[in-house]
Amino acid sequence: MVNTVVETESGAVRGVARGAVLALRGIPYAAPPVGGLRWRAPQPAPLWSGVRDADDFRNAAVQHPKSTPVGLGKYQPVDEDALTLNVVAPAEPSATPRPVMVFIHGGAYLMGSSGTPLYYGNSLVERGDVVFVSINYRLGALGYLDLTEFSTERRPIDGNLGLRDQVAALEWVQRNIAAFGGDPDNVTVFGESAGGNAVTTLLATPAAHGLFHRAIAESSAPGLTTDLQTARSRGRLFLELLGGAAQLGTDAMLVSRAGHHTMRRLEKEQPGVVPYGPVVDGDFLPEDPTLAIAAGRGARVPLIIGTNRDEGTMFTRSGQLAEPSVDVMARTLNAAPDQIAAIGMAYPGFPGKAAWQRLFGDHEFWAPSVPIAEGHSAHAPTFMYRYDYVPTALRAAGLGASHASELLAVFGVFAGKGRVLALGDRRTAARVTTEVQRDWIAFARTGRPFSDWPQYDGAARRTRIIAAQSRVEDDPDATQRRAWAASGLPGTALPVGDRTGPLA
Repeated sequence: MVNTVVETESGAVRGVARGAVLALRGIPYAAPPVGGLRWRAPQPAPLWSGVRDADDFRNAAVQHPKSTPVGLGKYQPVDEDALTLNVVAPAEPSATPRPVMVFIHGGAYLMGSSGTPLYYGNSLVERGDVVFVSINYRLGALGYLDLTEFSTERRPIDGNLGLRDQVAALEWVQRNIAAFGGDPDNVTVFGESAGGNAVTTLLATPAAHGLFHRAIAESSAPGLTTDLQTARSRGRLFLELLGGAAQLGTDAMLVSRAGHHTMRRLEKEQPGVVPYGPVVDGDFLPEDPTLAIAAGRGARVPLIIGTNRDEGTMFTRSGQLAEPSVDVMARTLNAAPDQIAAIGMAYPGFPGKAAWQRLFGDHEFWAPSVPIAEGHSAHAPTFMYRYDYVPTALRAAGLGASHASELLAVFGVFAGKGRVLALGDRRTAARVTTEVQRDWIAFARTGRPFSDWPQYDGAARRTRIIAAQSRVEDDPDATQRRAWAASGLPGTALPVGDRTGPLA
């Protein structure tokens, strides 16, 4: 029989063996951030005696209670006591340590959970003989507001709490993953959307250096990382809506609702704004990640980075973003109308709906990922992709290769309950899944993808197009890339020269 008990630094945990894998859920990697620890950096998890059952995901981080679906009409509970992670490993032991893949979920730093069924990780473990880890971290106001200017001796406040949680989870992996058969000297961190932003931000976070050895950023949204001045102005608005600093110890859901109202107030000035994300505070995150990476001050580890062809379709279908004018586009992207008009010339059909969908998605994900790829490629092996594959269901819905759709291949969904998404096209879906999983797994093992995938650089810009018939293209969407680079908008072009100091 498979031994389902594993010893961690805090105590023994008992998982559940299912088929070829052993799953251990809800393992604390830090102390619950409650009471006096609410606004503080993560602290060590408390010790326990005996064997702790690790057979469910327990809580998701505080967010809207209907943001954590785990089944039809079923939702994972939300609570501050959510700093846990999950480990899935092959049930059979190995003579040599296995590569480790640590996944950071997305959700705009507002929602999401490692307990989402899409993220179980069993398919990667079974195909790749790897150890898979997924993590929770603090979200929204509780994880990403900067309130440090209100810190006092009696009520100390730390910043970048969600980012600090991610670093603490990676530190836990270093100290404990060998007990699960994983190799602490071969850790790949990967994530999508906000999780992709977490990856590109961790590259520039000094405390994270040495904790991972490869990185995969899927649809990173670099613009979610913000400057200190903007972050503090949002923190002041939050406190105004909460009722003052004296209310910082109030019920967590009240704090969360005040954070929601903060976002709604800010949306009146900038439609669709997401006010939460890592903060360039000059301390834990010393400088803007794009600048740090370009200057070689980021972690010099192999990197896969890419986006999906139709990122914007998911976001531009309702409300003010559905049929915008150039003025609304400019407010949405925090740009001047003439800047948007100039960029729009690179998009056929602008300012029509289809062109706006593509432009919006490129602004959020692709345009700011290009300078990260270019900057990183000067210091470490870098591989860029564009995901173009559209399964039957997304084609019928008019979504195309939408935001997050690559996750269906990464996590092998087409081979399981999600096969209905590819009705009539299952053979192609299976081939794309095999391709993506082989590339991600080979990269985790060796630092290079499995497919014929040349390294990216700022000259040829060779990019892997993942599709029904995958291929390599030099500088795809070059016209749009040049338009963004010439726009003057932050984060859309490689910084000129070396920036030696942190941003103010």
